[in-house]
Amino acid sequence: MNNEIIYLDHAAATPLDARVLTAMQPYFSEFFYNPSSPYVQALTVRREYEAAKQRLAQTFGAKGDELVITAGATESINLAMGSTSGHIVTANIEHHAVLEAVKKHEHTIIESNERGFITSEAVKKAIRPNTRLVSIALANNEVGTVQPLRDIAAVIREERQHRLSAGNTTPIYLHTDASQGAGQLDIHVSRLGVDLLTLNAGKVYGPKQVGLLWAASHVRLSPQIVGGGQERGLRSGTENVAGVIGFCRAMELAEKHRKSESLRLRTLRDALQKKLVAAFENAVISGYQKHRLPGHLHISFPGIDAERLVFLLEARGVLVATGSACAANKGTRSHVLTAIGLAPEIADGSLRLSLGHLSNEENSTKAADIIIEEVTRERQRMAA
Repeated sequence: MNNEIIYLDHAAATPLDARVLTAMQPYFSEFFYNPSSPYVQALTVRREYEAAKQRLAQTFGAKGDELVITAGATESINLAMGSTSGHIVTANIEHHAVLEAVKKHEHTIIESNERGFITSEAVKKAIRPNTRLVSIALANNEVGTVQPLRDIAAVIREERQHRLSAGNTTPIYLHTDASQGAGQLDIHVSRLGVDLLTLNAGKVYGPKQVGLLWAASHVRLSPQIVGGGQERGLRSGTENVAGVIGFCRAMELAEKHRKSESLRLRTLRDALQKKLVAAFENAVISGYQKHRLPGHLHISFPGIDAERLVFLLEARGVLVATGSACAANKGTRSHVLTAIGLAPEIADGSLRLSLGHLSNEENSTKAADIIIEEVTRERQRMAA
């Protein structure tokens, strides 16, 4: 086993930033108080918790009292879906958290094109008079395609005006899971045009099991977890003070460095792609290459067993994924790759390489060399 690790799976999890850990540490020990307690030490923690929520919200153009803090993006998605009583529109390449949650409701699942792109026209066709929610992720977590949320938001606004003129008072909202795009894309809620937004601290070098759902003031949510009435009665349970302090710091850092980091990742990603494609003429790049996450590269080596390749690369210190961590854990072919129409021999030879803070020119180049060597060996082995 190689002792030097080259991590190319930032889409699955990011390491906790040292600056985030420093901000969190006092709230594990010195300032451990329950924010709901009445004495001055607890009230001080309450003020700091609420101030952190306010600063966190400001990183994407929202207000602190519009946030519900959750235990991750999955819970946030379930809160958004569970608050909906009518028809829901979503897409066949969404995260399992969305696809499973909509099963409890009347819903329509629209198809993406072969690049993993959801058109506003497809959304418009799927909307019914009783549609209350449209949920489209800002960026796909497997192939990295960035969706045209502003165009989809325009469709929602048009539908609202049409309903108003027709005397239909059924509200319709646009939700996006922006977890994968945070830190790489602009997620300002007004510019996106969304009504609800999900984020995950574990994707932006913050603590795992901390997430949020932002809902605009005109959106009414229904609690899915009841108890002591924390988070405005929308998510009961003692507040995760250290987690929110860390989430706030992580998002502030992500937004501060977003443009420069996105440029750096795009440069590394393009060099990595160029080297791999030059080595294998039949390599297939999936996703919308003009509109994808800067740090994302989804590449397939037709005929190769990607699951076996992952283990071979791990033995040489290169950590990659075959798709989303959820799909890999189930040992199933990615529903995203099936949805975009990849042939089985291409889908089964796919790697998702996602770059981030741990990536640089030296280790990306080395990773490319190792991937080329191992794919070449596998092809030779299969041809023997």
